[in-house]
Amino acid sequence: MSVPVFIGDEASAAGYRLAGLRVRIPREDDPLTTVRRACEQASLVLISAAIARRLAPGDLDRLLAAVQPAVVVVPDLRQHSAMPDLVTRVRQQLGMLE
Repeated sequence: MSVPVFIGDEASAAGYRLAGLRVRIPREDDPLTTVRRACEQASLVLISAAIARRLAPGDLDRLLAAVQPAVVVVPDLRQHSAMPDLVTRVRQQLGMLE
């Protein structure tokens, strides 16, 4: 079984590392490359809300919709970035929004 990966800021990464996860801190200009590499290596990828906000909406939708690996957006330590509106995303993906 592969070890889960956390992608986010250094302070949050320290806590996830202590919990036994591998951590990645993406470059400012290209977080998607870091996320894609993590998806190739782990069955669970946790992405901080701040990193999720830096991804293009279409890329984030594809990552969250993938069955393998499971990709989950987690709250920021400092809560500078709000969590994505999951209710609206689900309704949009199901075609329930007008």
